Amino acid sequence: MEGYQLLILALIGLLAGVLSGLLGIGGAIIIIPALVFMLGYTQQAAQGTTLLMMVLPVGALAAWQYYQEGHVNLKAAGVMALLFFLGGFLGAKMAVMVPQELLKKGFAVFLVFLGIKMLFFSK
Repeated sequence: MEGYQLLILALIGLLAGVLSGLLGIGGAIIIIPALVFMLGYTQQAAQGTTLLMMVLPVGALAAWQYYQEGHVNLKAAGVMALLFFLGGFLGAKMAVMVPQELLKKGFAVFLVFLGIKMLFFSK
């Protein structure tokens, strides 16, 4: 891996971390497109790399800040974490069988839908 690639990865990680902590977004919304467009990763490689990165406690310090202020529902987080664990496994089994272009387009449609919903609909 070349020096400029490490710099780009570091900047992607920093930006995703800041936006995750600031806006509560999942880092994948930033990281996956950045890996695909800036470093030429396939959609599957970007998704797999991002998932492995999230295995580490990347959100622990941000979550701790929210917890200290009383903004964390431990029961809800536990339920979602357990099913996220199972869902992540099932989703990954499916994703590796889907052609890269279809997976990339599906990710883009999801982001557009989510953006429109948040801009124009209150609930």
